[in-house]
Amino acid sequence: MNVGETPLKVGDTLPPLEIPVTRTLIVAGAIASRDYQDVHHDAELAREKGSPDIFMNILTTNGLVGRYVTDRLGPHTVLRKVAIRLGAPNHPGDTMTLTGTVTALDGATAEIGIVGANGLGRHVTGTVTVTLRPGAAA
Repeated sequence: MNVGETPLKVGDTLPPLEIPVTRTLIVAGAIASRDYQDVHHDAELAREKGSPDIFMNILTTNGLVGRYVTDRLGPHTVLRKVAIRLGAPNHPGDTMTLTGTVTALDGATAEIGIVGANGLGRHVTGTVTVTLRPGAAA
């Protein structure tokens, strides 16, 4: 691939990624991002606040979205922008399935539309902008 070219085409889809949503993933993600809100680690307090259980924080989701795109496009992929919006919460015991579609291309820059769905609906939607350096996978 020459500089400024990409093997991707608008409309290409990335293979899905299923992520089991475990209590450990939720708590570890909250701790790693220094988010000590009780709803991310204390089930009793989360229930007192109206949630059926603890739920994943946005920073963990953001990291999983970035991982999904770079894992699918390869190590030569550089994340430029991750813009997401949360919807249905990710609770322990569910599975989030991430999918992506190439929505725009400009030289070696690609925009990927992202959806992460669970048993309740869409947990995350958004776009990820990447630069594909030579050697990036399709």
